[in-house]
Amino acid sequence: QVQLVESGGGLVQPGGSLTLSCEASGGDSRRSDMAWYREAPGKQRELVASISMTTRTTYLDGVKGRFTISRDNAKNTVTLNMHGLIPADAAAYYCHGKSVFNSEYWGQGTQVTVSS
Repeated sequence: QVQLVESGGGLVQPGGSLTLSCEASGGDSRRSDMAWYREAPGKQRELVASISMTTRTTYLDGVKGRFTISRDNAKNTVTLNMHGLIPADAAAYYCHGKSVFNSEYWGQGTQVTVSS
């Protein structure tokens, strides 16, 4: 069973940057497609960015050009670099993995607050 632990959230001013990290343990995350989701109060959880085992990436339209997802299989980590943050980006961000066996797992979430 893979466990995911996110880190890197915090308070940032509009226009600022944050880097979120997700560390996987307890399994082989290299055989998983990984993604970052976010959930703002009163809104549904949405897919922000994903990266496949072959490093193919997808992005939510509203973050294209501002966010970059990457993975380091040697360190079992997935990173989300966020630039040009706006108040609409404020949410709890969750790391998600889906293995080749269709098992899914979630991290506990990390909060991102964008405010002046």
